Amino acid sequence: MQNQVPLSASTSPYQANGPSRRFCVAPMMDWTTSHYRYLARQLSRHTLLYTEMVTTGALIHGDTARFLRHDEAEYPLALQLGGSDARELAHCARLAEQYGFDEVNLNVGCPSDRVQNNMIGACLMGHPDKVAEGVRSMIEATDLPVTVKHRIGIDGRESWDDLCEFVEKLAEAGCRTFIVHARIAILEGLSPKENRDIPPLKYDRVYQLKAKYPHLEIIINGGIKTFDECHEHLRHTDGVMLGREAYHNPWLLAAVDSEFFGQAAPVKTRHQALRAMLPFIQSELDRGVFLTHMSRHLLGLFHGQPGGRQFRRYISENAHKSGAGLEVIETALEKVREPANPEIAEA
Repeated sequence: MQNQVPLSASTSPYQANGPSRRFCVAPMMDWTTSHYRYLARQLSRHTLLYTEMVTTGALIHGDTARFLRHDEAEYPLALQLGGSDARELAHCARLAEQYGFDEVNLNVGCPSDRVQNNMIGACLMGHPDKVAEGVRSMIEATDLPVTVKHRIGIDGRESWDDLCEFVEKLAEAGCRTFIVHARIAILEGLSPKENRDIPPLKYDRVYQLKAKYPHLEIIINGGIKTFDECHEHLRHTDGVMLGREAYHNPWLLAAVDSEFFGQAAPVKTRHQALRAMLPFIQSELDRGVFLTHMSRHLLGLFHGQPGGRQFRRYISENAHKSGAGLEVIETALEKVREPANPEIAEA
C-alpha cells in the first residue's frame, strides 16, 4: 500500500472544508466539558476540540441553551450529536450553526447499552441506510461541515466489505469527513470501558480506507498517546484524534501548535496556562458554578512534575468545600515551583 503524503503545516486552524482536523481532541462524556475545553485552548490555538456527545432529544426537549453553551475562546469547536431520526438531526444541525459551532459531528461509535436502546452510537453501523438518511438531512439543513465518528465495525458486521459499504453509503449522502476509531465495538458482552481497550486496534484498516477513498478526509482515533505515533499515522491519514491521553496529560497540547501547525505555543509554562484560566474560573464561580466542577479538569496539568502530587491533593481535598474559590487554585499552584528558565525547563 502506498503511503499518503502528510498534510503540510498550516498557519490557520481553518481550511476550505471548515476547521483543520490535523490534530483533534476526541469527544468524551463527562470530560470534554466547556471547562476542560477552555483549559485546552490555553495550551493550543489550533487543536480542534469537540463537545461531549449531546443527544438530539436533550437538545430539542431539554435546556438547549445550557447544552450548547460555550465560550468563544473555545473555537475551533465541533458539536457532537447522538441520534438517528433524520428530522431531529437536521433540527439540531441548524442549532449547531445558530450557536456558532464550526462543525457538527454524528456519533456512530458509542457502545453503551443506554444509547443502543435509543438507536444512538455504534449500533447504527448495522443500519448504514438510516445513518445516510440522517447525514443527508443534516447536510441539507446547515452550511456547517457534517462529519461522522464511527468504529471499524461492530460484532456481526466487522468485515472489510461491511466497513466499505458503510463509508460508501455515507459518502453518497454527502459526508466527506470520517473520524475512525480503529477498533470494532462489541455490543453484546463488553462494557463501554472494555470496548475502549479489549477489541484490538487495527490501524491498517483505517490506512486502507484512506488508500481506497483518497478523495475523503480520514481522521484516525484510538489508543494514540505520543507525537511519534501521530506523525506515523499522518503518513497514512489526514489527521489524528487523541482522547484519554489529551485529558489526563493536557500539557501535551502545549506543543501541538509548533509540532503540527508551525506556530508558536500560546504559553511557555503550566503556571502561565493556569493563570490564564483564573478570570474564566472566577466568572464561572460568579454565575454559581461550583469550583469542583472546574478544578477536576486541572488535576493532570502538572502530571509528572515535582509538586504535582501535592497540587492534585490540595485541590482534591479543598475544591469541594462550601464557598471554595480561586484561593484554592492559587494555593495549590504555590505547591509546584515555577521554572526559572521556561524555555529549557518545559522543553
